[in-house]
Amino acid sequence: MTLWHDIRYAGRQLAGAPTFTAVAVITFALGIGATTAIFSAVYAVVLQPFPFPEPNRVVAIGEQFQTPGLSAVSGGNFDDWRTHARSFSELGARRFVSVNVSSGTTPERLLGVAVTASYFSVFRVPARLGRTIRTDENRLGQERVVVLSHRLWTRMFGRDPAAIGRSIWMDGRPFAVIGVMPPEFERLGGPEEYWIPAVFTPAQIESHDGHSMSVVGRLAPGVSMEQAAAELSIIFSRMKAQLPANTQVREGILNGYAAEVIGDSRQRLLTLFGAVALVLLTACGNVAHLLLARGRLRSHEVALRASLGASRQRLIQQFLTESVVLALIGGALGVGVAYLFIPALIAIGPAAVSASAVPRLDQTTVNGSVLLFALTATVLSAIVTGIVPALRAARLDLKTSISDGGRTISRANDTLRSLLVAAEVAAAIVLLTGAGLLVRSALYLQSIDPGFDGTGVLTARVSLPEAGYEDPARVERTFRELAGRLSQHPSVESAAMSSSVPMAPGANNNGLVPEGKNFDPNDFVLGRLGVITEDYFRAFRIPLVAGRLFTADDRRDTPRVMILGATAARGLFPGENAVGKRVACCEPGPDGTPSLKLVVGVVGDVRADGPQEGTRADFYLPSQQAPADTWNWLQRTVTLVVRGTTEDAATLADVVRAAVRDIDPSVPVHSVATMQERLGTALAENRFNTVLMLLLGGIGLVLAAIGIYGVVSCSVAQRRHELAIRIALGARSGEVVWMVLNHGMRPVWLGIAAGLAAAAGLSQALSSNVYGVTTRDPVTLVSVAVLLTVVAIFANVFPARAAARIDPAGLLRS
Repeated sequence: MTLWHDIRYAGRQLAGAPTFTAVAVITFALGIGATTAIFSAVYAVVLQPFPFPEPNRVVAIGEQFQTPGLSAVSGGNFDDWRTHARSFSELGARRFVSVNVSSGTTPERLLGVAVTASYFSVFRVPARLGRTIRTDENRLGQERVVVLSHRLWTRMFGRDPAAIGRSIWMDGRPFAVIGVMPPEFERLGGPEEYWIPAVFTPAQIESHDGHSMSVVGRLAPGVSMEQAAAELSIIFSRMKAQLPANTQVREGILNGYAAEVIGDSRQRLLTLFGAVALVLLTACGNVAHLLLARGRLRSHEVALRASLGASRQRLIQQFLTESVVLALIGGALGVGVAYLFIPALIAIGPAAVSASAVPRLDQTTVNGSVLLFALTATVLSAIVTGIVPALRAARLDLKTSISDGGRTISRANDTLRSLLVAAEVAAAIVLLTGAGLLVRSALYLQSIDPGFDGTGVLTARVSLPEAGYEDPARVERTFRELAGRLSQHPSVESAAMSSSVPMAPGANNNGLVPEGKNFDPNDFVLGRLGVITEDYFRAFRIPLVAGRLFTADDRRDTPRVMILGATAARGLFPGENAVGKRVACCEPGPDGTPSLKLVVGVVGDVRADGPQEGTRADFYLPSQQAPADTWNWLQRTVTLVVRGTTEDAATLADVVRAAVRDIDPSVPVHSVATMQERLGTALAENRFNTVLMLLLGGIGLVLAAIGIYGVVSCSVAQRRHELAIRIALGARSGEVVWMVLNHGMRPVWLGIAAGLAAAAGLSQALSSNVYGVTTRDPVTLVSVAVLLTVVAIFANVFPARAAARIDPAGLLRS
């Protein structure tokens, strides 16, 4: 009953001060809403449980090769693992595949995975409808079955259970639908839409080359990750002893499945969550200002209640109840703010343009866990905000409070409010420093030359089906014909095809070895392969550094040639001219070792992974001399590169589709994008972090300015009698303004000093997103300090000018 009485009394008090209530509620709503929205993203990506039993027992397994992290696995290595490893109850493998599907009038390209039957056993998730793949279906001739994702089943069959048993034409061949996975299986974080059986030929099982698969395993009962890693090491040592001449036997490593899926998204999202927590603390500081000022105005009322018998504990309870009511109203509105903010968060997030950038971000929503967090944040905010004002109000001197009507200045209250301002300024400094570093990084990245001119260039992926295109020569002729037709169109300046283009999928890596050196993987220069037609460099305007470019005369019946990027040339032939040298790679020669190819040219480097990444060792082969197995590696998929006669590259999309339709109307054109759009995709994660930090920094700056203004205004209101006496005794307006300004800026200087010290340390958390500047960039730190100083001066000037306009005669008479 006492609590209900306090709540009703708090409601009447807040209703009687609508301006105070509105400002406090809105401040709470912004702080709690922003924090809840970011937490919802953290929960979806990092904290959300994976949809299978004992996720901590599932591991990702790969091979170690040159760069840190898990590399793809060869068929031979995987077969040896599953034959000899005893640390795993199940081992499954998968590799990405894409197929052409004709489910309507327009063909489309679908991304899926070819898996072993044991892949589903690792996760222990049964099909929602039908069944998953059986072991016997991993054999040649038995593999024409498919398991659909829930979203593909919905899109293609409208959730019709009768889809089980029906056939889908994939790459010109029928595949029987045997099952549909539940929607929660899609929370594994992958973009695949279907699963088909992976088939291993005897040659693939014997080969330790062709690294194209990823492997997952479930640890056997009682086996730790350390024990499993030790067994993998023993198996690899045995493989190397048994196959001493095989250079493709590498080291096996493993990692937790969750850690492998989430990657460095955990650190980046937690950094953003820390930033938004500073915003919430700043909001709490502002509301605490308001409560302290309101407590001072209500000192006469509190003193009367105390004199009538209200205990100190009873007064504290009443003030905390008001704080909780304010916070609950603000928290409820904050959840609404989060609901509105989350769609925008997903829309501007990197997952909107690249599903792998921040896995599971698209699953961000306000669920029970997020609501529980919002309630917890609300209650904690109420306590943090209200406890000190409540304690201050309950310690009033009754005699003084009743006799002076609240005119006495409390030095303790003034000091506390100043410390709160300093804390808000420090938080704003940290937030703005992070935003400033990301803005400086964005400007730097925009100034970087990517190594090509993408203005006016359109790219589009084209995939030929397996049926009808088994002959590699026909595949190559079809792609060359496409590029030739496009180059003859009046709106096209030049056109080419490539197995991969900058900032797009499709790249394949190969080890390069200069002639005369041992073919040892430790001595490889790992190169990124581009199989291209001769106009590729012209279409991208990539400069020729030395030698010549490819011509139509570089055919299969002529000597094998290659072109190196500048980084590859330096890595293979340091300090030498690479033109005229020979490099072994890509396909076996007459003696079984990789064939030698003559370097005929060197071109400029391309930042194929985006401006934020360094250059890699690129090399190029003419399409007419591509190894016979190339089109199987590429799944008969290439990217068409079309430079138009104008800068509006998007208008070329219909030209590309028409050219493909004229050659084969069953072939889909997919992943159509201008190079400017691809550049935006490459920078999506940096842009996402920058926009959020700018938003949070701006909110922090506004809240800090409001806090400064509120403290100075409150101080002026409490010192009106003192200021009136000073003016009556001859103080000039400028002197009064300076006195108020000087007093108001003291906590600001303290906050700036503390904030700069904190920012210099905390900005290290952004190091993975900062380019071209250091995390202690003096320009950023000084600029932020100057900005806060200017804003603080403006926040002080208005109450200072109001103080200078006090009418001493009228005030002293009252």
